[in-house]
Amino acid sequence: MSQHTAQKKHTSEQQVVIHPSILYAGNPVALITTLNSNGETNISPMSSVWELGERLVLGITSTSQAYDNLQHEGECVVNFPSSDLWEQVERLARTTGRNPVPEQKKAIGYYFEPDKFSCTDFTPIEAEDVKPLRIAECPLQFEARLLKLHQPASLSQDDPVAFGIFEMQVTRVHAHATIVQAGTNHIDTAAWSPLLYVFRHYFGTGPDLGRTFKAEA
Repeated sequence: MSQHTAQKKHTSEQQVVIHPSILYAGNPVALITTLNSNGETNISPMSSVWELGERLVLGITSTSQAYDNLQHEGECVVNFPSSDLWEQVERLARTTGRNPVPEQKKAIGYYFEPDKFSCTDFTPIEAEDVKPLRIAECPLQFEARLLKLHQPASLSQDDPVAFGIFEMQVTRVHAHATIVQAGTNHIDTAAWSPLLYVFRHYFGTGPDLGRTFKAEA
């Protein structure tokens, strides 16, 4: 099939305008560990995270305990679970570190859980540059400090802003040795299978389709 024929085939497909309730076309799941005011570590599952160089951008709802913790303490660990951990991640789905539970969350079934490590069977381990604990089972863990909190503008008076955009600086990266190419700083992409969140469904990665010209390994 020629390029012209392939292009014509795709452009001729019927298209419709839709209004999905969320726009998670395919995002990696991250478990953000932050420090509560009592010194305990909270875990918040999220999928609004992207990376640029040594910066991270986190989109966190204002009803999340992570929002308050990160705003006040200014540091966190971004733990990336592998696809086989999805059931443990889902155990966090209805939990919140906020007490009392915000009305918006209570209405859809959230409940207060003070010890999220116990309810998920995750193992806490010390971080090196920041105070929140890391999650041992997560193959990738980024320690990070807050650079700036951005408050996006409301679209209208009827659309109050319910999230903040946290710009973070990564200070240290931890990885399971099993996903690192021996003797290098490169992740073995054949061994690393991140958990993906696609329109509120969990997925792992498929076979390697190729690599960009910028790939070093």
